[in-house]
Amino acid sequence: MNAEVSEAAPSGTGASVDDPSGPIPFRLLPATAEVSDEGHLRIGGCDLVDVAAEFGTPLFVYDEAHLRARCREAAAAFEGGAAYAAKAFLCAAMARLAISEGMDIDVSSGGELQTVLRAFDGDAADEVAQRVVLHGNNKSFAELAAAREAGVGRIVVDSFEELDRLDELHRVDGRVPRVLLRVTPGVRAETHEYISTGQADSKFGFGIGTGAAMAAVERASAAVGIELAGVHCHIGSQVFRTESLAKALEAVTDFAAPLFGDGGPAAGCLEELSIGGGLGVAYVESEHAPTITEWGTALSDRWRTLSDRHGLQARLVAEPGRAIVAGAAVTLYTVGSVKEIPGVRTYVAVDGGYGDNPRPMLYGSDYTAFMPARVTEPRPSRVRLVGKHCESGDVIVRSAPVPDGVAAGDLVATPVTGAYGYSMGAPYNRIGRPAVAFVSDGEARLVIRRETVDDMLALDVL
Repeated sequence: MNAEVSEAAPSGTGASVDDPSGPIPFRLLPATAEVSDEGHLRIGGCDLVDVAAEFGTPLFVYDEAHLRARCREAAAAFEGGAAYAAKAFLCAAMARLAISEGMDIDVSSGGELQTVLRAFDGDAADEVAQRVVLHGNNKSFAELAAAREAGVGRIVVDSFEELDRLDELHRVDGRVPRVLLRVTPGVRAETHEYISTGQADSKFGFGIGTGAAMAAVERASAAVGIELAGVHCHIGSQVFRTESLAKALEAVTDFAAPLFGDGGPAAGCLEELSIGGGLGVAYVESEHAPTITEWGTALSDRWRTLSDRHGLQARLVAEPGRAIVAGAAVTLYTVGSVKEIPGVRTYVAVDGGYGDNPRPMLYGSDYTAFMPARVTEPRPSRVRLVGKHCESGDVIVRSAPVPDGVAAGDLVATPVTGAYGYSMGAPYNRIGRPAVAFVSDGEARLVIRRETVDDMLALDVL
């Protein structure tokens, strides 16, 4: 029983025919998911019960074939290029995988940049640096200097202060990096306010409506310390409507055309227009999301119309992150206690929680659950799946469907946890972050070891 790679509807969310009390819908599982003869879930040819026994729990398990397929899909969907948004999930193994499958890599800090560069040796690191895009607001002198020294392909400038810093660095060493200007188009995404970034009231970028974006283009085009190569925008994350992204593309194109076209202050400089990322994914049975291909087709079609209308020759690029990695992973937990409050609810506490998945506490995000050793069984019971961190809000799944009879020692899993789980996790209560394993062709390998108390104690100054 192989998982469906995609059952997405072409235009956003919609009612699902999936029964949330039935066996786990395979469309929420990684691409190679299948049921063994013992009724266990296998991913990448590996029995999750065995993987948990080998590496312990909590544990992120990534389907390497799924990751590779999504990277190839993104590279094909955007012929101008696609950069993997590393903030969704990053380690050396993930950086090597994304590069090997034809993607560039988008980093948001000096730490992410160093992680990518460290994943490659010698001349390979120099070549990879050219395929790196440095993002982030309020980039420091040190981060900008490191990016320039490494020779990153593009720096996305977010403020006038960053232009000042690049001018000062140029006076020191004469390097001229390629730059995109991040603009906010005034388009609000239908998503949580904390991950909505395209509206005028945002900490990110130069506002088109305020005139800041035009002033930035004029200044950057006249600067000697940078090479202006285009514009960038990003309206938010977990966006299901491709039309919202297309609307942002139209707003940015209409803004850029007179400035970068013949007679404009930046005439001939528009090599690249980046639409950012933000494509949503389905986390629970009731959600459907566009595929990467549908997203790419919708935006590429709109871009061809807009570029022809304005006589622009720039390439359209994108930065998917969540859509690459979210569905590739499941998180495995071990049940530690079961507390039933008659007439109210049952709490099932596991050995992870907020420290490996803060999204439910931050955004009210919802997930579903299943038992890897009982995947073919109905899930008629409803429990509150909670973590072991000292917070009442440490809830992983508010109403988790599970088979009857969950008990201490059982293995429980949450799917679609490949994005913003490990990367946003924290060792709260000095509980170390989980290990991460990649599975492929019947082999499981650690790509990030478990964080230990000794790791945390090493930071203390005695």
